Amino acid sequence: MIKPHGSDKLNPLYIQDENKRAKLAKEAEGLPSIVISSAAAANAVMLGGGYFNPLSGYMNLADAMSVSEKMQTVDGLFWPTPVLNVVKDASAIKDAKRIALRDPNVDGNPIMAIQDVVSIEKISDAQMKVMTEKVFGTTDPAHPGVNAFNTVGNIAISGPIQVLSYSYFATDFVGTYKTAYEIRDEMAKLGWEKVVAFQTRNPMHLAHEELCRMAYNTVKADGILIHMLLGKLKAGDIPADVRDAAIRKMAELYFEPNTVLVTGYGFDMLYAGPREAVLHAVFRQNCGCTHLIVGRDHAGVGDYYGPFDAQTIFDVIPNGALEIEIFKADHTAWSKKLNKVVMMRDVPDHTKDDFILLSGTKVREMLSNGQAPPKEFSRPEVAKILMEYYQSNRS
Repeated sequence: MIKPHGSDKLNPLYIQDENKRAKLAKEAEGLPSIVISSAAAANAVMLGGGYFNPLSGYMNLADAMSVSEKMQTVDGLFWPTPVLNVVKDASAIKDAKRIALRDPNVDGNPIMAIQDVVSIEKISDAQMKVMTEKVFGTTDPAHPGVNAFNTVGNIAISGPIQVLSYSYFATDFVGTYKTAYEIRDEMAKLGWEKVVAFQTRNPMHLAHEELCRMAYNTVKADGILIHMLLGKLKAGDIPADVRDAAIRKMAELYFEPNTVLVTGYGFDMLYAGPREAVLHAVFRQNCGCTHLIVGRDHAGVGDYYGPFDAQTIFDVIPNGALEIEIFKADHTAWSKKLNKVVMMRDVPDHTKDDFILLSGTKVREMLSNGQAPPKEFSRPEVAKILMEYYQSNRS
C-alpha cells in the first residue's frame, strides 16, 4: 500500500475514543449551533474518515480560491476542489469561537461535529463565479453540481473540526460504508500491496466487471477495491441500497474469493468531471490503493466534458503531486466478433455494429418493462435486482 496524501500517516478527524467523544458531545450541546448543508456534512464525514487527509477542517476563502484556480492551497498542498462549510446565514454563531455543526440529513438534526471558528467570510458573486468555472468547467445552473454549489449560501465558516458522527452512512449502510483507515486495515489483513480502485455511482454491468478484471490483470494487482458513492445524487440515479445489492451479487458470483472488497464512502456527488476524478484519486490514495481506474467521462454529467478530459487532467498536474497511478480506460463493450468484452481502442478493426451497445435510456426502459438486458450486457442476477427496483417504482 502507498502512504496517504500529504502525510506519512493517515489522520482521520473522527474522535474514536468513546469517553472523549462523549465529553465532546456533552460540550457540543452547550455551544452555539448551526444546521449545515448536505455538502458540508459530507465534507465532515470525509474528514472524519481520513479521506480528506491531510486537511484539518474546512478551508478559508483564500485556500478555496487558490485550490480552485491552481489546485493547491495557499501553503502549497496539492488539492483539486474547495472543501467548504458554506451557509446562507451565520447570525446564530456570531462571534462564537467554537460551534456545533448539526446534520441536515438526519431527523432532529443531531450534532455531528464541533468546529473551531477561525474565520467567517462572505464570498462575493465574482469569487463564486471563479470557483464554479474552475471546478466545474461551466457556470450553467442546469449542471447539477453547479446548482448545488451555488444554492447553499455565500458565507464560509473556516476552521478545524472534530467529527462525532458519520451521519446516516454508518447506520444505513452497515457493512458497506467504510472509512479510509478501515479499508487500509482490511487490505493489510488480506496482504494486499498493489490494489486497483474502481469508482462507481451506478450499478455495474458486465463491461464494468470486465474493466476491473482487465486493470487487475494488467497491473498484476493483489486485489480490487470497488468503492461506491453513498451520498446524494441527481434525480434519476439509482439509490445506493439498490446499487449496493446489485454490486455485491456480482462480486459474490463472478469474482474469485478474496480478490474484491465492495465498500462505499459518504460523499455527495459533485459531477465535476476532471476535477472530481483527481479528488477520487486523492480518496483512493488515502485508502492505500496504488491504482485508480479512470474511464470515459469519469464523474461527468451531460455533455459538459470531453470523453477523456478526466484522464488528460492527470497529465498536467505537478509531478509528485499524487503517488497513486491512473489506469486509463477506454469504453468497454461486448464484441460480437470476438465473443467477449473488449476495450474499444484495442480493436481498431471493429465498427459500431460489431459491439453490443445499449443507451442508459434503453436499459432503464427494458428493466422497467421486466425485460432483462442481453447477457452480453448485464449479469442476469444483477438485472433481476434492477428490474425489481424499476418495476416497484413505475408510476
